[in-house]
Amino acid sequence: MMSFISYLLSGISLGSVYAIIALGYTMVYGIAKMLNFAHGDILMVGGYTAFIAFNQMGLPIPVAVLLSMAVCTALGVLIERIAYKPLRNANSLAVLITAIGVSYLLQNLALLLFSANPKSFTSFVKISPIKLAGGNLTISGETVVTIAVGAIVAVCLLLFIQKTKAGQAMLAVSEDKGAASLMGVNVNATIALTFAIGSSLASVAGILLCSAYPSLTPTTGAMPGIKAFVAAVLGGIGSIPGAFIGGILLGILENLSKAYISSKLSDAIVFSVLIVVLLIKPTGILGKKIMEKV
Repeated sequence: MMSFISYLLSGISLGSVYAIIALGYTMVYGIAKMLNFAHGDILMVGGYTAFIAFNQMGLPIPVAVLLSMAVCTALGVLIERIAYKPLRNANSLAVLITAIGVSYLLQNLALLLFSANPKSFTSFVKISPIKLAGGNLTISGETVVTIAVGAIVAVCLLLFIQKTKAGQAMLAVSEDKGAASLMGVNVNATIALTFAIGSSLASVAGILLCSAYPSLTPTTGAMPGIKAFVAAVLGGIGSIPGAFIGGILLGILENLSKAYISSKLSDAIVFSVLIVVLLIKPTGILGKKIMEKV
């Protein structure tokens, strides 16, 4: 029983990372109606930035985290301005190919700068493990912090969207860019802000992921990025609560699959979920079916 609870908590922790990444996916899709497949690689850039800031520059952990978030925020806005903005009215296939190209560009730049050798990432979480049930159940500090950060990020993002003027502008742009523009909303600035927020969250996810699994390579963000996309689809892409729920469920499924079925088949099981969801409920758990006007 204790083993199951331990696997469950680890799954929720991993799912919280997926949820934070998926929140970036779902925001960009909900507002800009595009899938930014380079999102996982921004996570990798955040990890390398934090690694350099802390291990090589000797900066304190809070400063290293803020620097990582700033770099990823700037990178996200730059990518949107250079790669995606010119394709705002292009067909979805062109945008998808561009996103994949940006992903490979970031990976290969990291390969040139840092080589393929894994970096040993020092955990940014300095909380002692928590022992429960007479010491039979140990919860790592990384697990506690990751779950807490994931929940806080989801709540803050919901409040931002619902309670702030910028959040209301995002909702307006997601509904109708043309009408929002006529009402005085700066569509370009709103989309840029969305990329900035999503990229900032990706850096946080990268630091949490590398703290829990202390190995950093140029492809670190590739698989988590794809799984976060699966989580966003599972929860209902475009829905912030859906992205969070989808991420948690996917993390639990992956961890329990590794523990009780096969570590080699866990990824196959995760992607099978995507196929099943698309067949049974394409809109996801909390997604809404949108009727298009003809």
